[in-house]
Amino acid sequence: MSTAMVVVIVLAGLALLLLASAIRIVREYQRVVVFRLGRLRGARGPGLVLIIPFIERTRWVNLQIDTADIPPQDVITKDNVTVRVEAAVFYRVVDPVKAVVAIRDYEHGVLRIAQTTLRATLGQHELDDLLANQAAINELLKQIIDSATEPWGVNVVKVETKDVDLPDTMKRAMARQAEAERERRAKVIAAEGEYQAAERLSQAAGVIAREPGTLTLRTLQTLAEVATEHNSTIVLPIPLDILDAVRQRARPAPSSHGHTEAPAA
Repeated sequence: MSTAMVVVIVLAGLALLLLASAIRIVREYQRVVVFRLGRLRGARGPGLVLIIPFIERTRWVNLQIDTADIPPQDVITKDNVTVRVEAAVFYRVVDPVKAVVAIRDYEHGVLRIAQTTLRATLGQHELDDLLANQAAINELLKQIIDSATEPWGVNVVKVETKDVDLPDTMKRAMARQAEAERERRAKVIAAEGEYQAAERLSQAAGVIAREPGTLTLRTLQTLAEVATEHNSTIVLPIPLDILDAVRQRARPAPSSHGHTEAPAA
């Protein structure tokens, strides 16, 4: 093989290597930020992207939603209770150029901003508010972190507090408080039931007072129920008004042959 043929083969191989190094396949969820001799040339992709070897440099950026787990943070609430809070931040890059140029490491920056914001924001709330309004607090954290990361081309999608760890003394105090609240509700319900029963009895007493025969009907109904449920002897006292009525009927009528007083002259 001649020297010229060897040179041609070598040059062809080098050309193929240069062409292979110049071709980039960028996926739909990726972008390539290109620098030419150190100067920004913009973001390219998705699809086939050609890069000038040795002249242009690239930085790859993923546009998918990513997660940053915030390590447990000791937070002192507004009412001076120390709690340990874990959270997670969901974010994505919306401007690849800013994410590369404006900050050195946007992932580390999002994590640090989330940590400081978590401590500062939760420290402005009381413990009861922190436990009862987690959704509202998560939304507030999202807005604060998002406004801080917006210059970096990063959008915060969601912030979730995963766990709020309370001291043992606080857990016991909250358990006693919950038990006392349950007892209070039970007493209120029982008192309300007694009040309603007394009110109904008062209404029934008013009806009986207006209609005396109602008491007799109720008495007979109760006797019928007792006789049905229990085999027992029932002593029924006779009311005095019934005895008076019986005596009046049993009293003999005045005789028509008796002495009558003569009419006055």
